Amino acid sequence: MRHQRQLEIVQRLRTDGATSVEELAQLLGVSSATIRRDLQQLDESGQITRVHGGAIVPAGDSEDADRDYPFASVAADATPEKRQVARLAATLVQDGDVVLLDVGTTTQLLAEELRTRPVTVMTTSLAVLDVLRDDPVVELILLGGWVRRAYHSLVGVLTEDALRQVHADVAFLGASGVRRDGYVLDTTTIEVPVKRAVIEASDKTVLLADRNKFPGNGKLKVCGADDLDVLVTNPGADPATLQNCIDHGVEVLTI
Repeated sequence: MRHQRQLEIVQRLRTDGATSVEELAQLLGVSSATIRRDLQQLDESGQITRVHGGAIVPAGDSEDADRDYPFASVAADATPEKRQVARLAATLVQDGDVVLLDVGTTTQLLAEELRTRPVTVMTTSLAVLDVLRDDPVVELILLGGWVRRAYHSLVGVLTEDALRQVHADVAFLGASGVRRDGYVLDTTTIEVPVKRAVIEASDKTVLLADRNKFPGNGKLKVCGADDLDVLVTNPGADPATLQNCIDHGVEVLTI
């Protein structure tokens, strides 16, 4: 309940701008003290900014990033490196596996590698849907939610609820970057809870990150290196970051 309430707070702030504690409490049917605790946690995670009596979404919020860098533009960046990562990642999938694919351009390329494979693919990515929708072999499960057209993804409370109902043998996670201390980062506020739910829904988590994402950037932490099982990248990734991941028990695979 707290997680869903905080997501609603962020979405309300994005829609209405600055909003008071009292307005949020009335809207969500909880006490002002509960809202203040929520706002404190959201402020500490960088999702909102506390102001006197309420909160706002910071200027330059991640939704603006989607308009500046729509999916097609991102897909054109570093494609050879991403395809290398996707091909190596595909070798980790066994016939019969249930695979959970996160959103992103590298997971879209991984979906291409999984075509005609006898596997089950679950995803929140409309790009993955486009790749696999006509494949008669792959069993495809699309998890519902609010459509973010600019980035071809499904997000929100419905998506997170759907992820709590499923179980995968292996999840492939995308990210904006990886810090030198091993933290996986993302730039889009509304995608982070979905990514965390993807990790929770799987037995094994594989991060797909080409060399350009080391050390990476992003304003929100998705998870730490301890939450990863495997990292797939290519030559040229920052050695110190890779070593930190290895020290945390992550298996690092490079082309």
